[in-house]
Amino acid sequence: MRLNDCGQIVRDEWLRSADIRRELVLDAFVVMPNHLHAVVIINNDSPRGPDPVGATGRSPLPPGPAQRSLGSLVAGFKSAATKRINALRRMPGAPVWQRNYHDHVIRSTAALDNIREYILANPARWGDDPENPAVTTP
Repeated sequence: MRLNDCGQIVRDEWLRSADIRRELVLDAFVVMPNHLHAVVIINNDSPRGPDPVGATGRSPLPPGPAQRSLGSLVAGFKSAATKRINALRRMPGAPVWQRNYHDHVIRSTAALDNIREYILANPARWGDDPENPAVTTP
């Protein structure tokens, strides 16, 4: 898959995720023209210091995805990529991503191997993808 400038931003922000969020290990991934496939390992035992909880036992942070969660990763990644893409396109505030994301818990080494193979082979299937604007439907 040859990435355009927006795709390069998505790739760069995805790789930055592991630098920003030390509890993550990034595995296989591919940036497609209209989506991203990735395997992420979240190690919540990573030493990050105390959680920001005040004397009341409540977090001073606003409601949102739980810290060090997949939701938090996806939200932060999408936000950073969107800001950079919109700056490039000179379209502040324009939507870039679908509202949610799809996830799957990988429960075995065999499943992990199959998913890695699927991800790495995904660009070869783009020509048949019904979301590909170049694909014509009969």
